[in-house]
Amino acid sequence: MKTLRHLLIKEFRQIFRNRMMLLIIFVAPVLQLLILPLAADFEIKNINISIVDHDHSSVSRQLTSKIEFSKYFKLASVSDSYQYALHQIEKDKADLILEIPKGFEANLYRENKQSLFLAVNAINGVKAGVGGAYLSRIIGDFNRELQTKSGFNSRMNGIPTIEISNSNWFNPNLDYQTFMVPGILVLLVTMIGAYMCTLNIVKEKEMGTIEQINVTPIKKYQFILGKLIPFWIIGMIIFSIGLFVVARLIYGIVPVGSLLLLYGFLGLYLIAVIGIGLFISTLANNQQQAMSLAFFFMMIFILMGGLFTTIDSMPKWAQWVSRFNPVTYFIDVNRMVIMKGSGFHDIKYHFLFMGCFAIFINSVAIFNYRKRA
Repeated sequence: MKTLRHLLIKEFRQIFRNRMMLLIIFVAPVLQLLILPLAADFEIKNINISIVDHDHSSVSRQLTSKIEFSKYFKLASVSDSYQYALHQIEKDKADLILEIPKGFEANLYRENKQSLFLAVNAINGVKAGVGGAYLSRIIGDFNRELQTKSGFNSRMNGIPTIEISNSNWFNPNLDYQTFMVPGILVLLVTMIGAYMCTLNIVKEKEMGTIEQINVTPIKKYQFILGKLIPFWIIGMIIFSIGLFVVARLIYGIVPVGSLLLLYGFLGLYLIAVIGIGLFISTLANNQQQAMSLAFFFMMIFILMGGLFTTIDSMPKWAQWVSRFNPVTYFIDVNRMVIMKGSGFHDIKYHFLFMGCFAIFINSVAIFNYRKRA
């Protein structure tokens, strides 16, 4: 017991002597507990809907108003062109299209029955299913309101009924795995780039070899490239195995878009992620610190990256934070290229952000390394 007591005293002294470790142990979990539960809201809200109104009647306008003022939907557009609404879905500005046919009100009065057409962006199968269910419930409520109106009851012998026919785009079967696999593939690449690069450099610190490198005539950019390129290649290999072996052979997911475009963005993303690892390695003095810091950043990147929680359902401040999250952009690009076949024009702003982020984080890492060296 005496030996155990001395060991415990030694461990506590070592922990409290390390200020960085104290911050990681006490401050980081508190910040995560404060921020992440507020952002990780699993209720589907703010679903963007485009309404194609061919009827322009009082009933179609009432239905549009009822959808617009519900707490679940945001009205992306109202037009009489289905192609324009479909373009909104392709640009990720709309999640659903509700098409109201010509003669909607007249047929509802005359025949007591009319159909609406619903097109769904089904890349996110959960959001598509929930959004369709929300809309069906709203239309059902609207239909019951029509049935109680005296104007309808006095002019019709039957009860008016609104039916919905739907079509799911990009993920017809609403397969949750098809939605999740591209996002999880992004997380695997992120973990490889950030964790392995960080631990590799910190291990050299612990062994003392990095001090020997610092006194050699090796230039700084040579040192950075020597650390960056191997993990860049490893990340490419891991992504290829996941895309062509696991995704294709096990889940049957075949990329619809350009592989050259996808790998171009992957290469830029890996530079940014490895830059995060380089930056963490300049802050940490040992592998325990490095793993804790990397875990802290990865938790935020993952839970606020749009993989498990729809970004549109987050509070406004959390949506702004997600705009500076590189994982968010690669998950979007992965799903858009693999499932929708999007081109460069559709993801050019993703490229712009990732290029700026890669330059910024690597510059900070190099500057911080120089100062600490």
